[in-house]
Amino acid sequence: MISLKTFDDLVCSPETTIREVMERINASPYLFQVVVDGGGRVLDTVTDGDIRRAILANTTLDMPVRICMQQNAVTGRVGDDARNLEKLPALGSLVPFLPLLNEDGVLKEILVVSQAPTERATALVMAGGPGKRLGERTQETPKPLLTVGDKPILQHILERLEAVGIQNIYISVHHLAERIDAFISDRSNQARIHLIHEPEPLGPAGSSGKLPRSLDEPLLVVNGDILTQVDFSALVEFHYRQGHDATIAVAQHEVEIPFGVIRRNEDGMFLGVEEKPLIRNFVVAGIYYLSPQFCSLVPPGKAMDMPELLNLGRSMGLRIGLFPVHEYWVDVGRPAEFEAAQESHPAATPGASSERESGSERES
Repeated sequence: MISLKTFDDLVCSPETTIREVMERINASPYLFQVVVDGGGRVLDTVTDGDIRRAILANTTLDMPVRICMQQNAVTGRVGDDARNLEKLPALGSLVPFLPLLNEDGVLKEILVVSQAPTERATALVMAGGPGKRLGERTQETPKPLLTVGDKPILQHILERLEAVGIQNIYISVHHLAERIDAFISDRSNQARIHLIHEPEPLGPAGSSGKLPRSLDEPLLVVNGDILTQVDFSALVEFHYRQGHDATIAVAQHEVEIPFGVIRRNEDGMFLGVEEKPLIRNFVVAGIYYLSPQFCSLVPPGKAMDMPELLNLGRSMGLRIGLFPVHEYWVDVGRPAEFEAAQESHPAATPGASSERESGSERES
């Protein structure tokens, strides 16, 4: 347990924008903010998960964070150690926190139970695809070993997995598998990394069928052609707090219609023209968190893509939720996106913010 008595970076006002609160959470080792009034009195709390649920409900990022606040957040009293300790387990098993107030309701301390929920997970990185859309770039180099920001894509992914404490990582390989094998052998690995060799590609879901059947922890599946600064700890916490059997990370994608779009009624009569409208949709971000029950649906050795597995789970009544990614995210599987990532990736941008602290640093 950690007692925080200096917490300026963990408090905000109810009128702070959602965008600014997201930035504060991303820059902190903790996944929450305490909302206070001008006198430091606690009004409520807001978590990373609260904000992501608001994004799913199409809340705009420039709205005040008060619309995301929890109702009647649990608080404790300074000096009342016995009752404070009783309240912590009721807050949930994943990184609970308890604001401690004085008799006037002013925040004086925050108790945090430091845990690393990602330590319960095994990760599977999909690195076997031929990368045909990238043309000559992948004839001699597998797509996950292409360089962005002075390091291979796979290195970016592995560093983020290791930074949140994941100790067991599998990598499925097929195209130019020996190159990835050599890369892992030469790398200073912090996690236990195992390669799954696929004589024929099995797909993102099918690859999980080659994992040891003795594994009984959840599985974090990450495509090997994405670059992102998403906090995997936040994804895992969101998954458990929502009671999901599977959680799909989704990114918001915008498409501009380059024409004026006609609006009409059911009789075909003109209602108006919307000039070059933007269409926004959530798209699959290539990151999935699957319960052991979900993974058990994959027959060993059977090729299966992720939509097939997700549809199968849904038909059986399993709960599948969405986790919106508001952090940096890009799919580099196509030439245009790959070239854009060379310029836009934070690792290649001077003054870019550093990654969230690792699980071990959180507990120090």
